[in-house]
Amino acid sequence: MSKIVLVTGGAGFIGSHLIPKLLASGYQVRVLDSLSPQIHGVIPRDLDWLSDQGIEFLRGDVTVRADWEAALQGVSSVVHLAAETGTGQSMYQVARYNEVNSQGTALMFDVLGKMNDHQVKRVVLSSSRSIYGEGAYVHPQRGSRVYPAARSGEQLQQGQWEPTCPETGAALKLVATHETDLVSPASIYAATKYAQEDLVRIGCQSMGIGFAILRLQNVYGERQSLNNPYTGILSIFSTKIRRGSELPLFEDGEESRDFVHVEDVTDALLAALIVSNAPNTAVNVGSGIATSVRTVAEELSRAFGKTPSVVVTGQFRIGDIRHNYADIARLQKLLGVTPKVSLAQGLQRFAQWVSSQPLPEDLLEKANQELRDRKLMN
Repeated sequence: MSKIVLVTGGAGFIGSHLIPKLLASGYQVRVLDSLSPQIHGVIPRDLDWLSDQGIEFLRGDVTVRADWEAALQGVSSVVHLAAETGTGQSMYQVARYNEVNSQGTALMFDVLGKMNDHQVKRVVLSSSRSIYGEGAYVHPQRGSRVYPAARSGEQLQQGQWEPTCPETGAALKLVATHETDLVSPASIYAATKYAQEDLVRIGCQSMGIGFAILRLQNVYGERQSLNNPYTGILSIFSTKIRRGSELPLFEDGEESRDFVHVEDVTDALLAALIVSNAPNTAVNVGSGIATSVRTVAEELSRAFGKTPSVVVTGQFRIGDIRHNYADIARLQKLLGVTPKVSLAQGLQRFAQWVSSQPLPEDLLEKANQELRDRKLMN
């Protein structure tokens, strides 16, 4: 039987760490990637590794039927990484995000359904923690689990950063979000990722294909794009640190995320592909630890050997969430994966790699202005 794995978006950050693990596990790899200038730059660089033995590279787009038809020939499994990413940008490039993320995934199943001899036995989807929206909390008096709605522009304008109980207005206690918790996308990006999940679940079940949906938290690490100002807070901060600029913290700087190193993420992707019984469900992938943006900004500065210089701006973006971190019990039980790279270790590795790269242009203000022009940021 064929052991060819198709990795869509495989020339990107996560793919560059996953593919060596696939090769070491005895797979042949076919990569389908458009080499988007927003991610790879106008002239893509550092892609020599794609010519390694065992890798077949196809430059193509997941929105193009002919590219899917060529890419799916003879493959036994698909790791679907290709996607437009970025919460803020998704709020005004709505059609593009829907086309690439939702329609691109639908097109994969449309092509598979019309192939008489496809050999695909498993699909692994890279989804996002953003599908949970504000995530899970506990009501301190009632002890019940609460899922706050997305914060309104009016709330944010008044500096009401923390979600409250929609019924009583009480302050809430943050808890780890489980895969069975309420799904409540707060951005167009999140909505398209959840659409991907449904497409994969229904498409695979109808075709008898095993699947795994991995809901990734905030992935960081070596080789992530330093050119994209719309996503990747550590990339944005690293450019400012190298330029001697202050690090701007949105809201009050105490919003938190679950930062997970790319090595741990790709361990999970590989496990989802090779585990004997397909999970056929969603699995959180994170560190299981909530870290404030202020803390990660200060720790990253120290990793570069710099004294932290942060400024709380009070700015906010419509569609951003306040907190979220993952319950990783299912990751450990179904995939046998426990994250190994601590945040301190990961930031040191990231800073060392970034220091070896050309200094990028600081495009954050340009990206923020696009949001302000559309009244999506104060």
